Amino acid sequence: MAVPKRRVSKTRAAKRRTHYKVTLAKPIKDKNGNWKLPHFINPVTNSYK
Repeated sequence: MAVPKRRVSKTRAAKRRTHYKVTLAKPIKDKNGNWKLPHFINPVTNSYK
């Protein structure tokens, strides 16, 4: 098993973790001009697209 030779500093660990961002789904306009989230089912018509 690989074991680090030296301790990783707080700064170096924080630099590595800066890329772990969560991006939220951006709303888009459908063909009727209404805003909706992508890849979601319409609760009224039960249609996907």
